[in-house]
Amino acid sequence: MLAVDGISVYHGDAQALDEVSLTVDEGAIVAIVGANGAGKTSLIRTIAGMHRPASGRITFQGNEIAGLPSHQVCNLGIGQVAEGRQIFPSLSVSENLDMGAMLPRARGARERNRKVGARRWRAAHESYGLRKGSDRFVGPFHEQLSPAEDAVAVG
Repeated sequence: MLAVDGISVYHGDAQALDEVSLTVDEGAIVAIVGANGAGKTSLIRTIAGMHRPASGRITFQGNEIAGLPSHQVCNLGIGQVAEGRQIFPSLSVSENLDMGAMLPRARGARERNRKVGARRWRAAHESYGLRKGSDRFVGPFHEQLSPAEDAVAVG
């Protein structure tokens, strides 16, 4: 579904990514983990169309997307969740996830996305023994979460 093949990214003279490759299958949940300065953000921003790779290819559903403007990449269904938990603390986890479905490009698949999201929430709940439900409010909730719960809470 998503393939990154040998991308290199530079910020001025500094190389942020050196021939990075990865494949993400449909329905997979992937975490990019690494030390500060390892290139995690550069990788995500390059996939999302915010940076242009100096070399390599990025394909989504078989189509080349490297170099597309970020709004076009977003319209394909690829997005970035920014750091800092930019959520609505007065809404529940479920309501926060619903907010993403309000975007015009997400409306057509809203019901399917809700079902998939509910399945993933239940699976994460069972896998990690989560203590809280999606009906809880995020405000005080996300400050008490384990890293696994936090990842689910912010979608």
